[in-house]
Amino acid sequence: MEYFAVIDTNVVVSALYRWDSIPGKIIEHALVGKIHPLLNEKIVTEYREVTARPKLKFDKSDITHVIDGLIQRGIFLDGIPSDEPVNDPKDVIFYEVTLDARQSDEAYLVTGNIKDFPIKPFVVTPREMLDIIEKNS
Repeated sequence: MEYFAVIDTNVVVSALYRWDSIPGKIIEHALVGKIHPLLNEKIVTEYREVTARPKLKFDKSDITHVIDGLIQRGIFLDGIPSDEPVNDPKDVIFYEVTLDARQSDEAYLVTGNIKDFPIKPFVVTPREMLDIIEKNS
């Protein structure tokens, strides 16, 4: 079974810090596995801006590998405006792209910050997303 998911920037950052982690497994699934990443130009821009911050000290080739891989496998969507509250205005696009995808497919928003989004069964942590994948394998 294949899955569609918007992956929050905090999951990408966590994966780059530690590839052998649950967020690392999510990114691995998005690069070569069962997850089709759902993207938008604003999401890609945020990935690039956040991961390039000097304080994070990520290797540029690792950043390029991850982001270019997500783009290569990704499905780009515009997003659907929503009046539901999202705590951080920068996170709104992640929720809107998820809503857009959910018009035609079951799609998830994978985030380490559940509290930043409306409480919905499709807003999941990386661990919950892995549990969904493993349960249906």
